Amino acid sequence: MKKTIAILLTLALCLGLLAGCGGNTATTGTTAAPASETAGETAADAPAGASAVKTGLYVSTTIADSTNATADEAGQAKYDVTLVAVTVTDDGVIESCVIDSIPATVAFDATGTITSDITAEVPTKNELGDSYGMKAYGGSAYEWNEQVAALAAYAQGKTVEELKNGAVDETGHAADADLASTASIYLGGFVSGIEAAVNNAQHLGAQSGDKLVLATVNSLASSKSADGENEGTAQLDAYITATTMNGDVISSCYIDSVQAKVAFDTTGAITTDLTAPVLTKNELGENYGMKAWGGATYEWNEQAANFASYVTGKTAADVAGIAVNEKHAPADADLAASVTISIGEFQALIAKAAAQ
Repeated sequence: MKKTIAILLTLALCLGLLAGCGGNTATTGTTAAPASETAGETAADAPAGASAVKTGLYVSTTIADSTNATADEAGQAKYDVTLVAVTVTDDGVIESCVIDSIPATVAFDATGTITSDITAEVPTKNELGDSYGMKAYGGSAYEWNEQVAALAAYAQGKTVEELKNGAVDETGHAADADLASTASIYLGGFVSGIEAAVNNAQHLGAQSGDKLVLATVNSLASSKSADGENEGTAQLDAYITATTMNGDVISSCYIDSVQAKVAFDTTGAITTDLTAPVLTKNELGENYGMKAWGGATYEWNEQAANFASYVTGKTAADVAGIAVNEKHAPADADLAASVTISIGEFQALIAKAAAQ
């Protein structure tokens, strides 16, 4: 399985990432539900005796901490992507919750030349674990991943209202004594993220007791230095899935992506509006432009949802074995009818999710 994951991740990061439409930046509040003509299993389709639960995902991106370059200090395009995945009952009770974040930075000098290694891996804070440094450099008793895991555990078995009324105080820090014993960071944004993920949740096939996994495939490789004719662009491409597993079988799958860009000129001055919202591709919907500008039959969000529906009920090995053409788009006729984009990143997402 590890060999399969490595192959898929290498493939995904080497493939040309789908070009974005527009320079969207800064923050986003919620992740819109993916549109699909082949939606996943509904509560009515669930096996007799099983208890269906909904799967939800929240993505919020900020680039507001980005800075210009000066003669003495490099400029930085700084990304912080907050992620929350949930499963929730029809009564609004949170059954499972996972919280993570993608921290990424692209440095550039006062000539607009990128000085970062844009081919390096971009791990999440959960993947960094102790390497994130809250213990080593901040003197914290618990690392970031441990603190958000404590909030996720606190949320389980509660409704959103119960969570909001007990988790945090007016400053956004832990109000519950047990939660406060582990979590000392600001939690208010994560509580809001859990609420948004619950509100976005849909019946996609998950059943009570299925394992919820949050996985990402991230890259900075599309970033480019400024030159005499073109501005430079620091670009984070993040593919995200909330997937549930029943043993080795995918029982639900929710996919989204964010393409966040920070432009800068040949003096290292940022030209992007850092306060404008960065919308995910699901949130952009038809404004992403695959229909309008690319002549596609299905928009990106529709294709991602169609892929997610197609892989539901399959194993990770099945997904890894999906045949592709020379453009790495599906060769399978049924899938190719509604998914025409490269699926390398999607396959890598499923491989990572199944390995957790």
